Amino acid sequence: MSEQNYFENALANFTHEAACGGAIRHLADLGYTVSQITEQLAFPAPYEKVRQDVWEHMLHTKAVLLEEPGAGGGAAQEKPNYVLEYNRYGKASFRLVTAQNENRKPIIWKERRFEEIEMRQAARGAGLDVLKPPLTGKNAVIAAYLREKCMENGEDLSYCSCPFALQSLKNPSAFQSAMRVLEERQREYLLGLSWPEKICYHRLDRRMRDIVVRLYENGQYEGTLYFLKTEEKVSFL
Repeated sequence: MSEQNYFENALANFTHEAACGGAIRHLADLGYTVSQITEQLAFPAPYEKVRQDVWEHMLHTKAVLLEEPGAGGGAAQEKPNYVLEYNRYGKASFRLVTAQNENRKPIIWKERRFEEIEMRQAARGAGLDVLKPPLTGKNAVIAAYLREKCMENGEDLSYCSCPFALQSLKNPSAFQSAMRVLEERQREYLLGLSWPEKICYHRLDRRMRDIVVRLYENGQYEGTLYFLKTEEKVSFL
């Protein structure tokens, strides 16, 4: 890249960040899809640029992981610390530094099959009376289970595996079948993310729990759930 092109690219990135970078991250945190964010911006930005920004933000906030949850150790993996710095003009700013926890221990997963959990929860009713809106059958059991485990572990320490990019590459018909059973906004959300061609891991927030429930009740979810606090790995394979 020539010096002129480098300068123009840097200026374009700076202008984009100043105009809408913060808005993109804020709307992503509120749960907007990439398409919705693009439509909401006061300063127009290309869809692919918004998509890239959203993906980078999700990686930065650990809403999405590229490696298996707990690969670096237990639940308390990093210690956040803010350092005061000054630039050459004397302007102060804080920078987040994460110090590795030297005492962390590797997770020894308690591995289970969801089918076994499903049978046990169905047998005792799974607390279905408190679900709103009312659910029945397979979706009720998995919805109750996901809610219970995310309350126990916290959403920040609960993840599900997402094989969508690999599935679309290796088995396009199965991928299309999975997308068809989702609601429009759920499908729009997943297709708007820049999944690499590998298994990724998405935080089990409310939307992803609903997506997993929807896929599972239609026989379309083959993945794994991870609960780091209780050190549980639940497979649907």
